[in-house]
Amino acid sequence: MRTEQEMMDAILTIAKKEERIRVVYMNGSRTNSNVPKDLFQDYDIVYVVTDIAPFIQEQQWLKKFGEPLMIQEPDQLDAGIGINRDFSRRYAFLMLFTDGNRIDLTLQTKETMREVYENDTLTVPLLDKDHCLPPIPPPSDSDYHVKEPTEGEFISCTNNFWWCLQNVAKGIWRDELPYAKQMFELTTRASLDEMVNWWIGLESDFQLSTGKLGKYFKKHLPPPYWAMYEATYANSDYEQMWESIFIACDLFRTLAKDVAAACSFTYPETDDRNMTDYLHRVKNLSADATDM
Repeated sequence: MRTEQEMMDAILTIAKKEERIRVVYMNGSRTNSNVPKDLFQDYDIVYVVTDIAPFIQEQQWLKKFGEPLMIQEPDQLDAGIGINRDFSRRYAFLMLFTDGNRIDLTLQTKETMREVYENDTLTVPLLDKDHCLPPIPPPSDSDYHVKEPTEGEFISCTNNFWWCLQNVAKGIWRDELPYAKQMFELTTRASLDEMVNWWIGLESDFQLSTGKLGKYFKKHLPPPYWAMYEATYANSDYEQMWESIFIACDLFRTLAKDVAAACSFTYPETDDRNMTDYLHRVKNLSADATDM
C-alpha cells in the first residue's frame, strides 16, 4: 500500500505536469487534526481545470493515480436516473485502487471553485498555478461541530421518536420484518441519534464533531450509555427487537431529559408514558388478536 507521501506526490505530480489543471486543494478527514489517521482515510482532492469535458472523455489518464479496483462516477449515475447534473461545472471520480488507497477526485471550473472554495473549513490549498485562490484560515472542523438545538428542533425530535415507534410495533405484530426494521432504523434511530448528538454537544459546549453518521459516538458517550446504544441494534428475532426498542426508549428518555434541563425545554412526559404503555400492550398481544 502506497504511503501518504507517495499518494500526495502522485496527486501533485499529475497536476503539475498537466497544463489544464490549474489549482489543487484538499478537504475531508485528512485535513482534520482531530481525526486519527488510518489506512482507510480517503484523499478528498479537487482539481480546478480549464475544461472538464476532456477529462471525462479520456479516462485513461486516471490510471496515472494507480491501478483501479473500481471507479464510481456519481454525477453520471445521477444523470442516468434523471437527476440534473451540469458536467461542465463539476464532475467527480471516486477511485479505489488495488493497493487499498482511495481518492475522491472532484473536477471543477474556476467559476465553481470561486463559489465553493471558502464554504468548507476543512480545506487546504495544495497548488495554485494562477495565484487565484483567496486566503483562508488553517483547517478546522468547526463547520462539523454539533449545533445546539432550538426548542422547535427538540420538540420535533422527541415527538417523532415517540410517534414513529407505533409503526415499528405494528410491523413486528404483523410479522412484517423489513417494514419493522426499516421503520426502526430510519425513524426511531434517526431521532435517537439526533438526541445523542445534542447530549454529546452539551457535554463539550458544542465544540466537537461526532463524525459522519455518529461514527465517534463510542468515543464520546460514557461506557454505560454506549452499552445501551449498542444494545439498540437487534437481529431479526422479534424478542430481541422488542428488547432493543425498550432500551432505545430508556436511552432516549435519559438523554432527552438532560438536554431539556440544560436548554430549558419541556420534556414530553405524557407522550413518553402513553407510548411506552402502548408498546407494552402491542408486545403482549396474541398473534390473532382482534382488539387491543
